[in-house]
Amino acid sequence: MITYSEHKLSNGLRVVANRDRLSALAAVNMLYCVGARNENPSRTGFAHLFEHLMFRGTRRIPDFDLPVQRACGENNAFTNNDYTDYYITLPKDNIETAFWLESDRMTGLDITEEKLETEKSVVIEEYNQRYLNQPYGEQWLLLRALAYEVHNYRWPTIGLTPEHVREATLDDVRAFYRRYYEPSNAILSVSADLDPEEVFALAEKWFGGLESSPAPVDTLAAEPEQRQARRLEVERDVPAVQITIAFHMGDRLSRDYYCGDVMSDLLAGGTSARMYNELVRRRRLFSGVNAYITGDVDPGLFVMNGQLMPGVEIASGEEAMWGELERLANEPVSAEELEKIRNKFEANMLYGELNVMNKALNLGYYAMLGDLELVNSELDAYRSVGASDIMETAGRLFRRENSSTLVIRGGRD
Repeated sequence: MITYSEHKLSNGLRVVANRDRLSALAAVNMLYCVGARNENPSRTGFAHLFEHLMFRGTRRIPDFDLPVQRACGENNAFTNNDYTDYYITLPKDNIETAFWLESDRMTGLDITEEKLETEKSVVIEEYNQRYLNQPYGEQWLLLRALAYEVHNYRWPTIGLTPEHVREATLDDVRAFYRRYYEPSNAILSVSADLDPEEVFALAEKWFGGLESSPAPVDTLAAEPEQRQARRLEVERDVPAVQITIAFHMGDRLSRDYYCGDVMSDLLAGGTSARMYNELVRRRRLFSGVNAYITGDVDPGLFVMNGQLMPGVEIASGEEAMWGELERLANEPVSAEELEKIRNKFEANMLYGELNVMNKALNLGYYAMLGDLELVNSELDAYRSVGASDIMETAGRLFRRENSSTLVIRGGRD
């Protein structure tokens, strides 16, 4: 159980505080409600670019990392399709350093032509290394474009093309900063051995004087229901044929999320899971398999993939993957198998509660979702998933007309 208290500043900044009496460390997490989904389709990759720019210093503090290190702390950040997150862990007695730094770069970022060009180069190189120069690196670029027609999830966090970042102007990025890096568009979550009122007082001290416009509202086109199977086969320099099948599913707060998460573990949650036992160990069709859900705020994807063993036909591999999906839809999961998955989720959640940063991250995330109490009740949602729920969800989601199949094969196959 994670206890928490909430407070909202007059400028719209939401603050969530958890008192952790067992930790000498403090975790300060700043979540901005902006991700790749908020980008202009002709200017993608900006949310991720800003994750880099936010560490380039402000007019007052030219080197962000140095004060963190002097306070014996660590900091990092990540971006996804739905939000951008910055976090600092440091001794509790030095917590005010984190408030000072985060409040300063929320409105005082020093974006110069030189800094922009430097980070553009870094991001473009990351794009090349992670997506273009890695085996299967293009999977998400190709799969998202295949599965989505109109929604902004049709590109990954890195962007549609490196050209969008390369062509970004100083005016472009400054406009993005002014629109999304506002107190009203942010959530500050803190876990430390401090009374919540102390946390709220620090938030008022460091953030209360910042001006803010109303939180931006971006209206995104809803993805239409997929009514026909989609397929794409490409040749790349890869060691083995990879088959990926994606299915549209519900959003993060829907019942689909919990059923889908359980089903992905049933299929590929380790070496005792169904796909590994059947397709890798027994039938030797695949050298590796995986299944997961994207967990997006808006309706997301259930994804399964695998790398074929040499000599195995693509059609045989696909048929075997579909066989596992049809089994979920047609045969009740045993009580033993289901309980094993439930226990795994419970262990992971309980373990996560021991870490002060995990608590701060989770509080910010669930506040962003609009259902903060899920931080304590989500395990109940997982435990309520029964065999009949899995059969119903599998039968509804795993339909040919709801599938997008991507095959990446080597040029010599």
